[in-house]
Amino acid sequence: MKIGVVGPGAVGSYYGAKLWRDGHEVHFLLRSDYEVVRRRGVKIKSVEGDFHANPRAARTPEEIGVCDLVLIALKTTANDQFPKLLPPLVGPKTAVMTLQNGLGNEEVLAKLFPAEQILGGLCFVCLNRIEPGVIEHIAHGKVVMGEFAGWPEPRTHDIGWIFKHSGIPCAVADNLACAHWEKLVWNIPFNGLGVGSCAGLEAFEKLREPMAPLLRVGPCLTTDKLLADPNWERWVRGLMMEVIAAANAKGLNVDQALANEQIEKTRIMSAYKPSTLIDYERGQELELESVFLEPLRQAQAVGVKAPRLKRLCEVLKALSQV
Repeated sequence: MKIGVVGPGAVGSYYGAKLWRDGHEVHFLLRSDYEVVRRRGVKIKSVEGDFHANPRAARTPEEIGVCDLVLIALKTTANDQFPKLLPPLVGPKTAVMTLQNGLGNEEVLAKLFPAEQILGGLCFVCLNRIEPGVIEHIAHGKVVMGEFAGWPEPRTHDIGWIFKHSGIPCAVADNLACAHWEKLVWNIPFNGLGVGSCAGLEAFEKLREPMAPLLRVGPCLTTDKLLADPNWERWVRGLMMEVIAAANAKGLNVDQALANEQIEKTRIMSAYKPSTLIDYERGQELELESVFLEPLRQAQAVGVKAPRLKRLCEVLKALSQV
């Protein structure tokens, strides 16, 4: 396949490199890392074995042209760039798959392209971009993909097979919305509390009181430290149960046992920094809308008050303005 990767940071580079290694024609649409990737390619330092990839590097979508598959790994804060970046890559038979976090990304794409061309891919993977053109893969790597417009088409199963053949664990979901909420069970507490923890527990514990002016009072906590402290672990579990309650109120049937499952999988990640924490430490805009605010709105719309998620959103908004 001819595959275009838009936004090849940690996620896009890792999966794009695996597809390239399996013989596909993979193009990376790059900005800051263009010169490095053009000259040296991409190095994957992985628990499963290191390898090197040489995808084709491009600065503009016009250099790439129409693809069979477009993988979108941009931060959701850059979704306003879709009309500029995507049309040169997409023809009438192109499959467009967003690998982005949170809710609402497929809906944005559906304003540009027919709904039947749009897929969502949820990446359950632990990795970081440690320098330009170098990705550290720490654990996991499964992708769950599904159709935006309905039940999986044969095309979706074909793409799933291509991912599996490239060494990427993959499953095709009957219900993409359910898969989104299952991923939020992990993303909301660990991404959110990773940043919010620097405001201290007091900012969270007084749920019924208005937010006081918020200052950073301590370090941001990695996943291992959140789970090592009983108070923070209680917040992790509480947020997970609110997310599950919201999903089930929407009729999505998410098993409550998923909370324990996700926590146990996280323990093996050791001192992992989720992407929102990395963005915060770099002074970059946080993905508040898609990962936190929209899930809260949807929870409240189906009668789930979600007080912990509400307070988390308040803390994150306050910290992002400091």
